[in-house]
Amino acid sequence: MNTDLRILIIDDQRPNLDLMEQLLVREGLTNVLSSTQPLRTLDLFNSFEPDLVILDLHMPEFDGFAILEQLNRRIPSGEYLPILVLTADATRDTRLRALSLGAKDFISKPLDAVETMLRVWNLLETRALYKTLRTLVPAHQIDLLRQSPTLEPLL
Repeated sequence: MNTDLRILIIDDQRPNLDLMEQLLVREGLTNVLSSTQPLRTLDLFNSFEPDLVILDLHMPEFDGFAILEQLNRRIPSGEYLPILVLTADATRDTRLRALSLGAKDFISKPLDAVETMLRVWNLLETRALYKTLRTLVPAHQIDLLRQSPTLEPLL
């Protein structure tokens, strides 16, 4: 798989960012941008154009839920851009709220390194396949696939 995929990490705690960056670098994923300033997320997202966003939920000033809402408005309808939420709050309500706001996966802190990287690789693989599909199939046909319960109307 392409290890040049771009990853944006937002967490208000520098040690958490350092740990996540170390895990990613160990796996050959070096195109990483991280920030402890959640208010900068949208600007970083727009300029860096990540393939995966890794996001802490509970941060001062501007929490991950607000960021999810912003990103949800920014990511075009029909686009697959995964957001992986990392948080110490593993309650059902928190998980459901994050997933309903656009998160594609959820991991509880403290992180398990192997599980975290398996989830990151799964999301990146899906993103890479989506990008490849976009180059091979016209956008309107992909939209038709999304709307169709079966492939028969397209055949």
